[in-house]
Amino acid sequence: MDNDLQLMKELTETAGPPGFEMRVQQLMKNKLTELTSTTLEDNLGGIVGQHGEAGPRILLAAHMDEVSFMVTHITKDGFLRMQPLGGWWGHVMLSQRVKVLSRKGDHTGVIGSKAPHVLSIEERKNVLEISNMFVDIGASSKEEAESFGVEVGDPIVPICPFEVMPNPKMLMAKAWDNRAGCYVTLKVLEQIQKETHANTVYCGATVQEEVGLRGAVTLSHKISPDIAFALDVGVAGDTPGMSHQEGHSKLGGGPLLGFYDSSMIPHLNLRDFVIDTAKEHNIPYQTDIMPRGGTDAGKFHLAHNGVPSMVVSVAARYIHSHVSMVSRDDLDLTVKLLVELIKKLDENTVNHIKGMNRR
Repeated sequence: MDNDLQLMKELTETAGPPGFEMRVQQLMKNKLTELTSTTLEDNLGGIVGQHGEAGPRILLAAHMDEVSFMVTHITKDGFLRMQPLGGWWGHVMLSQRVKVLSRKGDHTGVIGSKAPHVLSIEERKNVLEISNMFVDIGASSKEEAESFGVEVGDPIVPICPFEVMPNPKMLMAKAWDNRAGCYVTLKVLEQIQKETHANTVYCGATVQEEVGLRGAVTLSHKISPDIAFALDVGVAGDTPGMSHQEGHSKLGGGPLLGFYDSSMIPHLNLRDFVIDTAKEHNIPYQTDIMPRGGTDAGKFHLAHNGVPSMVVSVAARYIHSHVSMVSRDDLDLTVKLLVELIKKLDENTVNHIKGMNRR
């Protein structure tokens, strides 16, 4: 396994539930400090590495948290009830392995429900409510579960090891949403140190995106960027049953440029600048219009007097579940596009972008 794959493995296998990002935040901090002597943190846990000391302030930020759960109740028989942290669909949850992060260590469990053998035909047709599911950690009583160190409020994360598929460009893991963005921002920070650019670049990640874009508020106020890029994943449309209208992006098709979501319409001048740069350097790209959901750019663009912002994503299959899949080509092409953008974002270019939208 090469160094980049090893980095992907570390990022995806490290736990980072919303509000409990300590482990992945420490990993990001370690990786950033290997690349730069200057890091900045906000008070929620968002962190960036800085390169450059003059010119426009360019922020590239992923979010480090992943969809997870929280223990809300321990039954008298030792089962755990849970609250989703982020968006979950009941169909993808049952019989999946999870890890409860307690003060006394991590405990493996499995998500269970009433056995399907006792459900009526009509009941089987419905999506099971998460409130009717539980986590089984093998405890025989509430007291035994508590003796393991499990408490109400403990986070619960999915289990899925990182794996390179038989087609080595295809990579499977948990938490590609959004460790893909974390990987991209680290690689951009590494590569821009070999380039000349007339700006100050901040590369890193926010916290608590999956529960309301919260860390994007604090990080954007900390950095006060002139231009911001939210690095995330988008829903791939290249699986059976997906219509072109529902999604036309595919793994291996290049960076996914966000043209619309429920939290932001990108600044037109910035959008055109990104497209023109991709075309100039023959970087294939895809477009994303997402009627529901949002990204950290939804908060970045509202910071202070307004920040021209753009979402640059990687297409991913099966997000918001225990496992997802991305293309290594897309990761590499996204890094390449962002490096080329940074090289061109001097003061004159940024001032033009920040002017009135023009066509």
